[in-house]
Amino acid sequence: MENNRLIPISAWAEEERPREKLSLKGRSALSDAELLGILINTGTADKSAVDLGREILAHYNQSLQALAKADINELTRFHGIGEAKAITIVSAMELSRRRLAEAPERLEQIQSAADVFRIMHPHLQDLRHEEFWILLLNRANRVIKKCSISSGGITGTIADPRLIFKAAVECLASGIILVHNHPSGNTQPSEADRQLTKKLKQAGLLLDIQVLDHVIFTDHSYFSFADEGTL
Repeated sequence: MENNRLIPISAWAEEERPREKLSLKGRSALSDAELLGILINTGTADKSAVDLGREILAHYNQSLQALAKADINELTRFHGIGEAKAITIVSAMELSRRRLAEAPERLEQIQSAADVFRIMHPHLQDLRHEEFWILLLNRANRVIKKCSISSGGITGTIADPRLIFKAAVECLASGIILVHNHPSGNTQPSEADRQLTKKLKQAGLLLDIQVLDHVIFTDHSYFSFADEGTL
Protein backbone atom coordinates (compact mmCIF):
# COMPACT_ATOMS: atom_id res chain seq x y z
CA MET A 1 0.00 0.00 0.00
CA GLU A 2 2.93 2.38 0.60
CA ASN A 3 3.67 2.36 -3.14
CA ASN A 4 0.29 3.99 -3.69
CA ARG A 5 1.27 7.16 -1.78
CA LEU A 6 1.26 10.31 -3.94
CA ILE A 7 -0.50 8.35 -6.69
CA PRO A 8 -4.14 9.35 -7.33
CA ILE A 9 -6.61 6.79 -6.01
CA SER A 10 -8.07 6.49 -9.51
CA ALA A 11 -4.71 5.09 -10.63
CA TRP A 12 -4.54 2.43 -7.90
CA ALA A 13 -5.32 -1.21 -8.62
CA GLU A 14 -9.09 -1.57 -8.50
CA GLU A 15 -9.06 -3.96 -5.54
CA GLU A 16 -7.03 -1.44 -3.51
CA ARG A 17 -9.28 1.58 -4.07
CA PRO A 18 -11.23 2.10 -0.82
CA ARG A 19 -14.72 2.08 -2.32
CA GLU A 20 -14.08 -0.93 -4.53
CA LYS A 21 -12.23 -2.70 -1.72
CA LEU A 22 -15.19 -2.24 0.60
CA SER A 23 -17.55 -3.55 -2.06
CA LEU A 24 -15.38 -6.58 -2.85
CA LYS A 25 -14.00 -7.51 0.56
CA GLY A 26 -16.39 -5.95 3.09
CA ARG A 27 -16.06 -3.01 5.45
CA SER A 28 -13.84 -4.83 7.95
CA ALA A 29 -11.09 -5.15 5.31
CA LEU A 30 -10.50 -1.38 5.28
CA SER A 31 -8.16 0.51 7.60
CA ASP A 32 -9.37 3.54 9.57
CA ALA A 33 -7.53 5.78 7.10
CA GLU A 34 -9.25 4.14 4.14
CA LEU A 35 -12.69 4.53 5.72
CA LEU A 36 -11.92 8.14 6.50
CA GLY A 37 -10.68 8.55 2.93
CA ILE A 38 -14.10 7.47 1.65
CA LEU A 39 -15.70 10.20 3.76
CA ILE A 40 -13.18 12.80 2.57
CA ASN A 41 -13.77 11.64 -1.03
CA THR A 42 -11.12 13.77 -2.80
CA GLY A 43 -7.56 14.68 -1.94
CA THR A 44 -5.22 17.51 -2.91
CA ALA A 45 -2.60 17.89 -5.61
CA ASP A 46 0.00 16.05 -3.52
CA LYS A 47 -2.15 13.88 -1.24
CA SER A 48 -4.86 11.34 -1.88
CA ALA A 49 -7.99 11.21 0.27
CA VAL A 50 -6.49 8.24 2.11
CA ASP A 51 -3.28 10.21 2.74
CA LEU A 52 -5.40 12.97 4.24
CA GLY A 53 -7.10 10.37 6.39
CA ARG A 54 -3.70 9.14 7.60
CA GLU A 55 -2.62 12.70 8.38
CA ILE A 56 -5.75 13.42 10.40
CA LEU A 57 -5.52 10.16 12.33
CA ALA A 58 -1.82 10.75 13.06
CA HIS A 59 -2.71 14.17 14.49
CA TYR A 60 -5.15 12.47 16.87
CA ASN A 61 -2.69 9.68 17.75
CA GLN A 62 -4.70 7.12 15.76
CA SER A 63 -7.59 7.57 18.19
CA LEU A 64 -11.12 7.62 16.79
CA GLN A 65 -12.31 8.69 20.22
CA ALA A 66 -10.15 11.82 19.97
CA LEU A 67 -11.24 12.45 16.39
CA ALA A 68 -14.89 12.23 17.45
CA LYS A 69 -14.35 15.26 19.72
CA ALA A 70 -13.06 17.45 16.90
CA ASP A 71 -15.35 20.21 15.65
CA ILE A 72 -15.72 21.67 12.16
CA ASN A 73 -13.33 24.56 12.74
CA GLU A 74 -10.64 22.24 14.03
CA LEU A 75 -10.90 19.88 11.06
CA THR A 76 -10.78 22.66 8.47
CA ARG A 77 -7.28 23.53 9.66
CA PHE A 78 -6.03 20.49 7.74
CA HIS A 79 -5.02 21.41 4.20
CA GLY A 80 -7.53 19.77 1.86
CA ILE A 81 -10.37 19.65 4.39
CA GLY A 82 -12.97 22.29 3.67
CA GLU A 83 -16.18 22.93 5.54
CA ALA A 84 -18.19 20.35 3.57
CA LYS A 85 -15.67 17.56 4.26
CA ALA A 86 -15.39 18.57 7.91
CA ILE A 87 -19.18 18.42 8.24
CA THR A 88 -19.17 14.93 6.68
CA ILE A 89 -16.58 13.68 9.18
CA VAL A 90 -18.35 15.26 12.16
CA SER A 91 -21.67 13.77 11.00
CA ALA A 92 -20.16 10.28 10.72
CA MET A 93 -18.64 10.56 14.21
CA GLU A 94 -21.99 11.72 15.60
CA LEU A 95 -23.83 8.79 14.01
CA SER A 96 -21.29 6.45 15.60
CA ARG A 97 -21.84 8.11 18.98
CA ARG A 98 -25.62 7.79 18.69
CA ARG A 99 -25.34 4.15 17.72
CA LEU A 100 -23.30 3.41 20.84
CA ALA A 101 -25.84 5.31 22.93
CA GLU A 102 -28.72 3.14 21.76
CA ALA A 103 -29.86 0.30 23.97
CA PRO A 104 -28.90 -3.06 22.46
CA GLU A 105 -31.75 -4.50 20.42
CA ARG A 106 -33.42 -7.42 22.12
CA LEU A 107 -33.97 -10.10 19.53
CA GLU A 108 -37.25 -11.96 19.88
CA GLN A 109 -36.88 -15.64 20.74
CA ILE A 110 -38.94 -18.35 19.09
CA GLN A 111 -40.01 -21.03 21.55
CA SER A 112 -43.13 -22.30 19.80
CA ALA A 113 -45.29 -21.91 16.72
CA ALA A 114 -47.45 -19.55 18.79
CA ASP A 115 -44.49 -17.15 18.89
CA VAL A 116 -44.23 -17.35 15.11
CA PHE A 117 -47.95 -16.57 14.80
CA ARG A 118 -47.63 -13.58 17.13
CA ILE A 119 -44.61 -12.14 15.32
CA MET A 120 -45.84 -12.70 11.77
CA HIS A 121 -49.58 -12.14 12.18
CA PRO A 122 -49.33 -8.36 11.52
CA HIS A 123 -47.61 -9.07 8.20
CA LEU A 124 -50.10 -11.67 6.96
CA GLN A 125 -53.45 -10.67 8.46
CA ASP A 126 -56.29 -9.77 6.08
CA LEU A 127 -54.33 -10.56 2.93
CA ARG A 128 -56.32 -11.72 -0.07
CA HIS A 129 -53.29 -13.26 -1.73
CA GLU A 130 -50.58 -15.68 -0.61
CA GLU A 131 -47.21 -14.48 0.66
CA PHE A 132 -44.19 -16.57 1.60
CA TRP A 133 -41.86 -15.36 4.36
CA ILE A 134 -38.98 -16.79 6.36
CA LEU A 135 -37.73 -16.07 9.85
CA LEU A 136 -33.94 -16.22 10.14
CA LEU A 137 -32.72 -17.39 13.55
CA ASN A 138 -29.44 -17.51 15.41
CA ARG A 139 -28.29 -20.48 17.50
CA ALA A 140 -30.41 -19.29 20.44
CA ASN A 141 -33.50 -19.29 18.19
CA ARG A 142 -33.69 -15.52 18.30
CA VAL A 143 -34.98 -13.75 15.20
CA ILE A 144 -32.21 -12.08 13.22
CA LYS A 145 -34.46 -10.97 10.39
CA LYS A 146 -37.90 -11.40 8.80
CA CYS A 147 -37.69 -11.81 5.01
CA SER A 148 -40.45 -11.63 2.43
CA ILE A 149 -39.62 -14.18 -0.27
CA SER A 150 -42.55 -13.94 -2.65
CA SER A 151 -46.08 -12.67 -3.15
CA GLY A 152 -48.55 -14.44 -5.40
CA GLY A 153 -52.17 -15.08 -6.21
CA ILE A 154 -55.13 -16.37 -4.29
CA THR A 155 -54.14 -20.03 -4.63
CA GLY A 156 -50.37 -19.94 -4.38
CA THR A 157 -47.00 -18.25 -4.53
CA ILE A 158 -43.52 -19.36 -5.54
CA ALA A 159 -40.94 -20.11 -2.85
CA ASP A 160 -37.58 -20.27 -4.60
CA PRO A 161 -35.10 -22.32 -2.48
CA ARG A 162 -32.22 -20.29 -3.92
CA LEU A 163 -33.66 -17.03 -2.59
CA ILE A 164 -34.48 -18.59 0.77
CA PHE A 165 -31.03 -19.98 1.44
CA LYS A 166 -29.28 -16.96 -0.08
CA ALA A 167 -30.98 -14.81 2.58
CA ALA A 168 -30.07 -17.32 5.29
CA VAL A 169 -26.40 -17.51 4.28
CA GLU A 170 -26.05 -13.72 3.99
CA CYS A 171 -27.37 -13.28 7.55
CA LEU A 172 -25.32 -16.22 8.90
CA ALA A 173 -28.53 -17.81 10.16
CA SER A 174 -28.34 -21.12 11.99
CA GLY A 175 -31.99 -21.94 11.42
CA ILE A 176 -35.02 -20.82 9.46
CA ILE A 177 -38.78 -21.01 9.89
CA LEU A 178 -40.94 -21.07 6.78
CA VAL A 179 -44.15 -19.06 6.88
CA HIS A 180 -46.96 -18.57 4.41
CA ASN A 181 -50.66 -17.77 4.52
CA HIS A 182 -53.79 -19.38 3.10
CA PRO A 183 -56.32 -16.68 2.17
CA SER A 184 -58.98 -19.40 1.90
CA GLY A 185 -58.97 -19.78 5.69
CA ASN A 186 -57.99 -23.44 5.48
CA THR A 187 -54.94 -24.14 7.66
CA GLN A 188 -54.28 -27.63 6.28
CA PRO A 189 -51.15 -27.94 4.11
CA SER A 190 -51.52 -28.93 0.49
CA GLU A 191 -49.45 -31.72 -1.04
CA ALA A 192 -47.32 -28.97 -2.65
CA ASP A 193 -46.74 -27.46 0.81
CA ARG A 194 -45.60 -30.83 2.13
CA GLN A 195 -43.26 -31.44 -0.78
CA LEU A 196 -41.76 -27.96 -0.52
CA THR A 197 -41.15 -28.38 3.20
CA LYS A 198 -39.40 -31.71 2.62
CA LYS A 199 -37.29 -30.25 -0.19
CA LEU A 200 -36.19 -27.22 1.86
CA LYS A 201 -35.43 -29.33 4.92
CA GLN A 202 -33.12 -31.55 2.85
CA ALA A 203 -31.44 -28.53 1.26
CA GLY A 204 -30.88 -27.02 4.71
CA LEU A 205 -29.06 -30.14 5.87
CA LEU A 206 -26.49 -29.69 3.11
CA LEU A 207 -25.85 -26.10 4.20
CA ASP A 208 -26.00 -26.82 7.94
CA ILE A 209 -29.03 -24.52 8.22
CA GLN A 210 -31.87 -26.22 10.05
CA VAL A 211 -35.46 -25.80 8.87
CA LEU A 212 -37.16 -25.67 12.27
CA ASP A 213 -40.79 -25.34 11.23
CA HIS A 214 -43.21 -24.42 8.49
CA VAL A 215 -46.19 -22.46 9.78
CA ILE A 216 -49.30 -21.92 7.65
CA PHE A 217 -51.39 -18.89 8.60
CA THR A 218 -55.00 -17.86 8.36
CA ASP A 219 -56.34 -14.71 9.97
CA HIS A 220 -57.26 -16.50 13.19
CA SER A 221 -55.30 -19.74 13.40
CA TYR A 222 -52.28 -21.64 12.10
CA PHE A 223 -50.86 -25.05 11.26
CA SER A 224 -47.36 -26.00 12.41
CA PHE A 225 -45.47 -28.85 10.76
CA ALA A 226 -43.28 -29.12 13.87
CA ASP A 227 -46.24 -29.26 16.25
CA GLU A 228 -47.90 -31.93 14.12
CA GLY A 229 -44.70 -33.98 13.93
CA THR A 230 -44.69 -33.89 10.13
CA LEU A 231 -41.53 -31.82 9.58
